[in-house]
Amino acid sequence: MSLRAAASLSAALAVSALHAAAAAEAYPAKPVRFVVAFPPGGGTDIIARSIAQKLAERVAQQVVVDNRPGAGGNIGTDIVAKSAPDGYTLLMGSAGPLAINASLFGKMPFDPIKDLAPVTLAASTPNVLVVHPSLSARTVKELIALARARPGEINFASSGHGTPAHLAGELFNSMAGVKLVHVPYKGAAPALADLLGGQVQLMFSTMPPALPHVEDGKLRALAVTSRKRSPAAPDLPTLDEAALAGFEAITWHGVVVPAGTPTT
Repeated sequence: MSLRAAASLSAALAVSALHAAAAAEAYPAKPVRFVVAFPPGGGTDIIARSIAQKLAERVAQQVVVDNRPGAGGNIGTDIVAKSAPDGYTLLMGSAGPLAINASLFGKMPFDPIKDLAPVTLAASTPNVLVVHPSLSARTVKELIALARARPGEINFASSGHGTPAHLAGELFNSMAGVKLVHVPYKGAAPALADLLGGQVQLMFSTMPPALPHVEDGKLRALAVTSRKRSPAAPDLPTLDEAALAGFEAITWHGVVVPAGTPTT
């Protein structure tokens, strides 16, 4: 399914789930805030803006994307968890703050199970392993050989501690027997910007923001992290077939609301 089709479907489901959120008035009677817990330009933000556009068309009301990055997505997610359950605050949820961070942070400011409620799954996508052209590796096997020869010298960027991009890099370290150094950012967009500038050497990026730079020759793509090749880049091998049998790391995104938001 294309991003446009997924956005349309997610918007339709969101409307159905939230339509009775304000039963005493025509919903929505005012703009809807759509919180993204990461900076503009990353995969989460791109998906959210696609959904927001379709949702605004369907409900004939403004849907405002509100980027609130930080703490691996916890800051923006906490804002939604503590918002009024009236249907006017949505979250573009992702695996990091909703599933992974509870195992990594000593104390979470919210309970993803008790304080939030799911509306719909919006997208499930692989990451793509991209490297700066200054890195000599042109295949996954060459990257592994280079990393083994230079332990602790090659770094990888991520959108923050505990994010799927971070865990994909650590899984690569473990399965390949290498020591890539993790460099966390407050979102995928600043991480990708530093990768393009050569400040970091590689990244497990979501596909929408990375592939245009691959097509322009500014980055080199080595593989995708799914078990099967991606229709968005059918010529790219999977990490499983390229070098690391059994490797799989998928990123998912879903629309989430504060707990207690009416559903009927």
